[in-house]
Amino acid sequence: MTASGNNTGIVVPDGVIAQLGAGKRPPVAVEVNGYEYRSTVAVMGGQYLIGLSAAVRAATGLAGGDPIRVTLTVATSPRAVEMPPDFAAALDAADGARQFFDALPNSLQRYHVDNINAAKSPDTRRRRIEKSIGLFQDGKRR
Repeated sequence: MTASGNNTGIVVPDGVIAQLGAGKRPPVAVEVNGYEYRSTVAVMGGQYLIGLSAAVRAATGLAGGDPIRVTLTVATSPRAVEMPPDFAAALDAADGARQFFDALPNSLQRYHVDNINAAKSPDTRRRRIEKSIGLFQDGKRR
């Protein structure tokens, strides 16, 4: 694992990229010291890297420079967004909102869920859920 400033990542040797056989920037399932998450291989400074977000580092207890054990596999299934129960209930209760949300690309689904989960107070969370539902009912993505 390597760290540079606030950025922490896993260097992936060229030979591993070739073994994966899914191009130069494949989507991957990453297992780090028993913790699993999904990512995409990036190229930075001539090296293949997989980022370790602050959330992943917190979940694993790892810091830049720590020794790690990594298993990579090509991720072939669609990415699933962990749906907060209150947002799911609001989607199901509003006409057409669930269908609209389910048709959004994964990145936009995560945008809305992450925005809701980042709320620091229950009132802010409720307002963000209501805003997302209203956007979906108006046929707007964000």
